[in-house]
Amino acid sequence: MAKLLLNLRNVPDDEADDVRALLHDHGIAYYETSPGFWNISLGGIWVREDAAFAEAKRLMAGYQAQRAARVRAENEAARRDGTAGTFMTVLRNEPLRVLSAVLGIIFAIALVLLPALLLRR
Repeated sequence: MAKLLLNLRNVPDDEADDVRALLHDHGIAYYETSPGFWNISLGGIWVREDAAFAEAKRLMAGYQAQRAARVRAENEAARRDGTAGTFMTVLRNEPLRVLSAVLGIIFAIALVLLPALLLRR
């Protein structure tokens, strides 16, 4: 019976491609399901054979550790170079997005506080 190796929800395309290549290079049979129309159902990469699942999990653990180290190093290098994204760079580059987010937060807080204010009277 097939077992889920990787849930594809919020997985970047390059990571999914790397996992597909990793499985293909090691001769592990897999198939992929795509999420449903409204992304409610599960999209993922499934290992076809139970016997190969343990090997696939071992390979995935190694790949994820390697990827995490690489991404952390890239983030640290960007932070040292001053090219890492900060709140001020986002505010300068996308002021309407920041303003709409702040207004949305204020609106949500107002909705939460409204019943308490109305019940005080």
